[in-house]
Amino acid sequence: MQAKSGIVSRSISSVSSPRSAGFLAKVLTILSMAIAIVAVDSVNAEAEAANPKYAGIVVDARTGNVLYSENADRLQYPASLTKMMTLYMTFEALEQGRIRLDTPVPFSAHASAQAPTKLGVRAGGTITVEQGILGLVTLSANDAATALGEMLGGSEDRFAQMMTAKAHALGMTRTTYRNANGLPNTAQMTTARDQARLGIALRQHFPQYYGYFNTRAFKFGNRVIRSHNRLVGSVRGVDGIKTGYTRAAGFNLVSSLQVDGKSIVGVVLGGASTPARDSQMRRLLDAYLPKAATSGGTLVAQSKQMPEMIETPAPVSPAKVAQVAEKKTIPANQPPVAAAAADLGLPHKGPLPDSRYQTASTEVAYAETAAPKTGNPLLAQPMPSPTKVKTVAIKQQQASAAVPTPAAAYVPPEQGDTSVDELTTASTKVAPAKDVAAKEVPQPSGWVVQIGVSSSREMAMDLLASAKAKGGKALNSAKPFAVAYASGADQVYRARFGGFDDQRDAVNACKALKKAGVKCWAAAQ
Repeated sequence: MQAKSGIVSRSISSVSSPRSAGFLAKVLTILSMAIAIVAVDSVNAEAEAANPKYAGIVVDARTGNVLYSENADRLQYPASLTKMMTLYMTFEALEQGRIRLDTPVPFSAHASAQAPTKLGVRAGGTITVEQGILGLVTLSANDAATALGEMLGGSEDRFAQMMTAKAHALGMTRTTYRNANGLPNTAQMTTARDQARLGIALRQHFPQYYGYFNTRAFKFGNRVIRSHNRLVGSVRGVDGIKTGYTRAAGFNLVSSLQVDGKSIVGVVLGGASTPARDSQMRRLLDAYLPKAATSGGTLVAQSKQMPEMIETPAPVSPAKVAQVAEKKTIPANQPPVAAAAADLGLPHKGPLPDSRYQTASTEVAYAETAAPKTGNPLLAQPMPSPTKVKTVAIKQQQASAAVPTPAAAYVPPEQGDTSVDELTTASTKVAPAKDVAAKEVPQPSGWVVQIGVSSSREMAMDLLASAKAKGGKALNSAKPFAVAYASGADQVYRARFGGFDDQRDAVNACKALKKAGVKCWAAAQ
């Protein structure tokens, strides 16, 4: 017993010695640091898991290898990441010589009326193509994106068809575009993987223009417009590319990083806030850059570094455009389009300032995409056959049934919150045959409230009937109707209430629906 006590005593004595105490303190310090690191990673993982909108991916731009992915193929709303494709189409037109950086871009009434953020150019005014590019990469200007789309496509609707065809040609098979700026539309969808592919393609295909994405600020007339992308200039090697936000989409970001012979592209979709999104992107870039290759494949082309501030002239006012128009001579074989766009070398189909949708019946054949300019397996894949898109003349009074309408309410940051909720699905109840054959309900004009989208008219009307029962007095005089959008396999029906006297009545009705648990948004028809 005494022997055992002696052993214990000596053991306690040895542990209590200064040298052993110091060693033990070091061990405890190392263990606490390791536990802290694990805890931080655990918190990040838990935060991502708790955010149902989150999706992310990191791709080695040299080899095309996916270094990280989380919900990378889930359909999500792109928000202002849409402008990456608008810029791709613009860069392509520049490379082909169809437009120049100093080509005037006319603003239709529709483009000028887009929700903030925006450059604020009045209808009838113009900016240059370069100003439009800078407006998109810094301010995420919705009006400039629409104006560029109308100039390149003749109408924004037709331009969206061109964007979708180009996306599929690039291998972005799960992406569909419905507008040029990313303002809410439940049919406009993408994935994190598709956005990574587009981010790499922009640098690979247009290195001469890619430098615009690292613009920190530019002077537009008397305004100094600074970039929304906080990682450019604050993270070593980050040279772009684009931010995006709507309430339904969350906070989105695509970032490109090139440093020490390595190149990666990261995508974060559905972030909970700007700081959370940026923090997650920093963590992904820091964690996966060491795993990127320095050999194998071709390093993406280097782009020029843009100056801290780019100065551009003031936009051309409508009065000035009218003066210039008087001096221009339009050949007799051209249709009467805006004179400022008469020398663009583009199809002369508009845009006309007074109407967005008076597009002549035209069949547009898209040329087959040229062979990829890279050995990157993410981009170098068989391209689909050329896509043909047919646009049909639409009467002006029918325009509201065929195109998305931006929501009325929004907030300033980045793209703006237009209070459009996620897609609301209808019940699976099948209407009787006599209802299916019923005549279409006339579409009310003025303010409307949309509550969701369904795959059939009957399901949309069922959804409206259910919502009206929950809406109470605010919907007593409301008229339910379903609006068909798109055609063929892509056709959907928007469930809407009309008959409101003004914006206040529509907004109050939407508030009543939201209190009853029905998602909705109000907009001018």
